[in-house]
Parts: sequence; structure tokens; C-alpha cells
Amino acid sequence: MAFETSLKKLDLEYIDLYLIHQPFNDVYGAWRAMTELYKEGKIKAIGVSNFYPDRLVDFIMNNEVVPAVNQVETHPFNQQVKANEIMKEYGVQIESWGPFAEGKNGIFTNEILSEIGKKYNKSVAQVILRWLIQRDVVVIPKSVRKERIEENFNVFDFKLNSEDMEKISELDKKESLFLNHDDVEIVKWLNGRK
Repeated sequence: MAFETSLKKLDLEYIDLYLIHQPFNDVYGAWRAMTELYKEGKIKAIGVSNFYPDRLVDFIMNNEVVPAVNQVETHPFNQQVKANEIMKEYGVQIESWGPFAEGKNGIFTNEILSEIGKKYNKSVAQVILRWLIQRDVVVIPKSVRKERIEENFNVFDFKLNSEDMEKISELDKKESLFLNHDDVEIVKWLNGRK
């Protein structure tokens, strides 16, 4: 079983959070197996990734344990406002993957984000992280450079005002910069990656 292999490789007795990566294939069977591991204390929390509102609600209604987390693409250009509302309604914590949109759409040079950053003497990355945190979104920014990792932690000494939050909300394009999980060809491709 993949879980036991992970546990052994990590040399741990339990894992804090274990996620299903996509809402395809036998996610219900996988969830039942994860639920058993959760009940046994081998996993402290179980969650999902890329489950958009329709899939998430169906999943919750047909399982005993509600996912603790749903990790979805969330950044200034795809803000997941409706999805976040639904997750809150069901007690699921939204977590952002790709909070910096992987640098797409000129996010690090965006005029609005840059202007806000100058106002607070912060980088665009720090503004984005602060904006997500103020929206109660868990963030896991990816970085390999020490100075960027340190910068990403330095977001708790300022707070964006409502005007700045509103300016960022106006950047929302309401569409993925990566994969459309409603696209039949994408679903076929994802299912073919087994």
C-alpha cells in the first residue's frame, strides 16, 4: 500500500495530513482506506485536492468523514470565492496550491500588486501571501531559495486594508491557469496517467 511505503520512507509512526490528489478514479475506495488509517491514528487528518464544489459536496454527502482540507488552485487570478464559501459551509479548510500562479500572467510584475507592495514595503509575493491569509486560506508557497523562504515567513507584521483587499479581488479571472477539471479531454488524460 502506498501509505505504508510513505510511512516507512519517512521513518514515522504517523502522518499529519494525507491527501487524494485528484477527484478521479476510485476516490471513494481510496477515501475508505484513508478513513481506516485515520481511525487507527496513523493519519492525523485526511483531505483532498482539486475537488471543486460539485465534486466536494457529493464526496462529503457520500462519506462518513469530511475532508479536513481541500487543496485547490488559489491565487489572485483564480480566487475560488464560491468554492471557499462552500468549503466553509461544510467545515473544510481551503489550502492554496500555486499561490503565486507559478509566475504566470506576469503576477510578480502586476501593477496593482506591485503598488500595494510598495505601500507596505513588501514584495509582491508577501502581498499575495498576506492577502490569502487574511481570506483564511492556508498557504504553502513553493521556493528553493533560502532568502525567498525567509521572505515568505515575513508576512505577519502587516495587514492589508479593505481597499487593498478589494483591489486584489478585482484581479480575479475565475478560471484556472493550469487544468480545467471539467474538460473531458483533461479527465481522460488524468485517468490515463495511472
